[in-house]
Amino acid sequence: MKTTVIENIRTRINRSKPGNIFFISSFAEYDEEYITKLLASFVYDNVLVRISNGIYMKPIISKFGIVYPTNYEIVSAIAKRDKAKILATGNTALNQLGYSTQVPMNSEYITNGSARVIQVEGRTIKLKRSAPRNFEYKGVLMPVLVQALKAIGQKQINDNDIAITQRLLMEHPEPQTWEKDIQLAPAWIKKIIISIKKNIENAQMDR
Repeated sequence: MKTTVIENIRTRINRSKPGNIFFISSFAEYDEEYITKLLASFVYDNVLVRISNGIYMKPIISKFGIVYPTNYEIVSAIAKRDKAKILATGNTALNQLGYSTQVPMNSEYITNGSARVIQVEGRTIKLKRSAPRNFEYKGVLMPVLVQALKAIGQKQINDNDIAITQRLLMEHPEPQTWEKDIQLAPAWIKKIIISIKKNIENAQMDR
């Protein structure tokens, strides 16, 4: 017996892990208008939950209700779909690296993909298109560190920020990518990081 489109898609969703994110384009082999209506019907049947316009999720149910994905999980899914890169910036970068303990309700990311604003359960996720240079870093820490220090600002950086930066560089030295990545940083950030790196090296030599 030949299976229907509805059965095929329902089976695909059922076999996925709870929390898996789907887009209209996840079923690109079918007519877009048809898939839009079909996914809406799956929301009605509690097979999926709609987390934003055109974005759906196989629900994770806890005793407190539906567990929605984090902002990072959502933008990561979008980046994977679009074959794009994303990078935390602004308050999001500050929180991610521990410069701020306040979790921002509105998340900010830069991307080499399409700019967009996503509304999810009272949260706003902003994806802003940025220069290719910001995505040329090879390390994991350095690109986010640069964005965090930019968010603080050259004239606002204080001793506590320096201490946090030193801790991050000690915990994530990234020797294989250091030489290239530091050259990509803005001049004032480069100066600060190199100075901190020298302090770390001198302290290690004195031990």
